[in-house]
Amino acid sequence: MSEGPSRYLTSRTKGSNSILLPKGALSEIRSVIESSSTAQSQPSSILSSSSSSIISSSTPLRGGATQTSAPTTSSSVPNPIRVAFQGEAGAYSEKSLRELLGPNVIAVPRPNFESCYRAVASKECDYALMPIENSLGGSIHENYDLMLRYDLTIVAEHDFRVRHCLLTKPGMDVTKIKYAISHSQALSQCDNYLRARGITPLATYDTAGSAKMISSALKGDAFGREMPEGCTPDNTAAIASDLAGLTFGLECKQEGIEDDDSNFTRFLLLGRTGVAQHLNKKTPCKTSLVFTLPNSAGALYKSLACFSLRDIDMSKIESRPMSAALLNYLRFKNAVTYSKQATSSQKYGKDLPRFRYLFYLDILSSELDEGVQNALHHLREQSDYCRVLGSYPAKSRLVGPVAEAVEALNVANAGKPSTGDLRLKKLPSDEDEARQLKIGLIGYGKFGNYLSQQLSQHNVRCIDTLDKSKEAEENNVEYYPNFDMTNFLQGLDVVIITVPMIELEETLESLPVDKLRNKLVVEVCPLNVYPKTVLTRMLPSEADILCTNPMFSPGMNVDGQSGKSLDGLPFVYEKVRIRDTSRADSFLSTFERARAQMVEMASEDHDAYVADAEFVTHLTGRLLDRNLLPVTPVSSREYAALC
Repeated sequence: MSEGPSRYLTSRTKGSNSILLPKGALSEIRSVIESSSTAQSQPSSILSSSSSSIISSSTPLRGGATQTSAPTTSSSVPNPIRVAFQGEAGAYSEKSLRELLGPNVIAVPRPNFESCYRAVASKECDYALMPIENSLGGSIHENYDLMLRYDLTIVAEHDFRVRHCLLTKPGMDVTKIKYAISHSQALSQCDNYLRARGITPLATYDTAGSAKMISSALKGDAFGREMPEGCTPDNTAAIASDLAGLTFGLECKQEGIEDDDSNFTRFLLLGRTGVAQHLNKKTPCKTSLVFTLPNSAGALYKSLACFSLRDIDMSKIESRPMSAALLNYLRFKNAVTYSKQATSSQKYGKDLPRFRYLFYLDILSSELDEGVQNALHHLREQSDYCRVLGSYPAKSRLVGPVAEAVEALNVANAGKPSTGDLRLKKLPSDEDEARQLKIGLIGYGKFGNYLSQQLSQHNVRCIDTLDKSKEAEENNVEYYPNFDMTNFLQGLDVVIITVPMIELEETLESLPVDKLRNKLVVEVCPLNVYPKTVLTRMLPSEADILCTNPMFSPGMNVDGQSGKSLDGLPFVYEKVRIRDTSRADSFLSTFERARAQMVEMASEDHDAYVADAEFVTHLTGRLLDRNLLPVTPVSSREYAALC
């Protein structure tokens, strides 16, 4: 994963989450690690921020975290650590976060799992703590899939004991409780307790959110009206963590009301940089990996033999089907990461089996161990796709930069009075995602029409030399005739030029370019160097320029993928000249949220990769479209089919 300045994923040519080393280097690396572990080094700061102090929940923090080599001295203030988790403040995920990392890190509640991954990938947060499996409910497959979509690596794990608490308004008599509100899974885990007391369970969206509802109702806030019908603070309790009770000012009437005391959830701490190099032989550790296998007899047996024959212990294996969209994404990602071996070993085609499986495996060794290195080499010879998700210490241990940063915060805050719960309610990208842009499309052909559907959350208008009013109305797009260009450009944030590349310069010459000042101008041509040159030369310096190649089109259907879905499809872009970064990020985030694979790449590099493919594609298409292939008296069956 490239650590560039962009908030979006960047392309790479080699996998950064899997370390494969020559055999001769292993012993040397191991000796260095073991010798360094015996010396006590000063805590070092791994975070860089615009703030120099710990931030309270009311203070937003902008800027990305970067890894530094300079150690934190006793006189300096350690940088804050921001950790994303899914749920409301006080959720079980936050309590698990506090158990693992302590009270001095900044917890960042996020509305869903994917927003946690995006926050770390975009460098708005330093880590994310994600639940991966529960001893009663099983695996959380969404998080397994998201680990494949985002180039994050596992740096620690934590087994969290789930203890449900009965929370009410302060001073309430428990005999007056008629309803209990919580997440459906929490209610089912407390079923015997509720039945014995005649309390009716009512499901809500979240455990901590239920506590928030009661607290809000007590204060008369609007969110309190979200309580289920018939529920009031005088007759309703929430089932949540004790931390949720403290957060929302509720009283814990009883703790540990769950029916089964073996309720544990395993959490994984995810970051942008791994910690495998900080593990030594004395540290119990795990390595998690995911792979696919060809549809042949004995394939799974052979893959597991890679580890068993080398006496490598396995603690978990699980398989599950993956979607066609995810398969298409992995095909693109694997082609970029392992281009040479992918072409020779992978077989993706129309004969693809109806069910394609991913295998997740945990082994009790570091990926730097010589035996594991050999096993991974062996496995990659057999698998279509293989990725190491991370090597990390087992059983809630911290090593490397994570441990040093947490220790630095604890030392800096030792003996100081508590400043309250450290939370960050919002991230800068939240404003970008909520921002509605005024976007104008110059040219409303097939691709312009298709693009307006992808931008439906924004206020979209279009202009064309032909009458496109009917097509625009179908997509809730405001149509302007070509003679009304001045009014069309009035008040726009973004102008997208969706005309053929051969007409780009002529189109720009016809525009009142002065009206493009302080706007973001976007081109969507299949090649970028020529449009970049033209836009830079013809547009005023006050106009922002974004060169893009959305590598999707109307009716596109790859491996069963819907023509409207961007899942895993590449969106290549270059920020040629950007002054208003917030506006550009807001525009790009539309495609990122649609799960397009955002690839930031210089126009020159982009054209070097795609020029030959575009030439062959367009030449072949034009030959077939115009029936220009000559019919010969002697030809192969394949050539005759083309004619």
